[in-house]
Amino acid sequence: MRLLPAIAAPALSLVICMSAHSAVAPGKQVDVAAVITKADAEAALGEVVKEPQPRNGDGADGYYSRCNYYSEKPGKSLVLRVHQAAAGKLDAKKQFEMLSGGNGKIESISGLGDRAGYIKGTGQASGPDEKVMMVYVAKGNALITIGIAGLEDEMMALNKAKEIAKKILTQL
Repeated sequence: MRLLPAIAAPALSLVICMSAHSAVAPGKQVDVAAVITKADAEAALGEVVKEPQPRNGDGADGYYSRCNYYSEKPGKSLVLRVHQAAAGKLDAKKQFEMLSGGNGKIESISGLGDRAGYIKGTGQASGPDEKVMMVYVAKGNALITIGIAGLEDEMMALNKAKEIAKKILTQL
């Protein structure tokens, strides 16, 4: 199972459109797979996960780090993205506004980063019963995206995503 629900499309297309190789984002570069380990993913999903295949790299607009964790049994996943914008490029708050301005479904989260919000829904990749939670956090030059799928309890999924976001935020 892959977490590519319709509600994740705006974030993924934003990241894909901005990917090219050259400039380095200012400050400390976060390796999201080193911050959120396989053990963390298993704790969040409540199941054993496959080995991730993280990817980090510089793009024309900054630094990207991503990591996907998929459960051994199909149905649950944790998708992590961190984009650290280079100086003079589209900053995290603007990226967040672009995500939230386009669909009106983002609900605000207070006390997390400079701006944060979430979208809940069902994924279309695996059928209408798959629960999906997307959390977006803008902090300084960084935009964090957390997708968690397959958890039945939406509040639990949101709380787990917020815990993961807090852990990533400590590394910025």
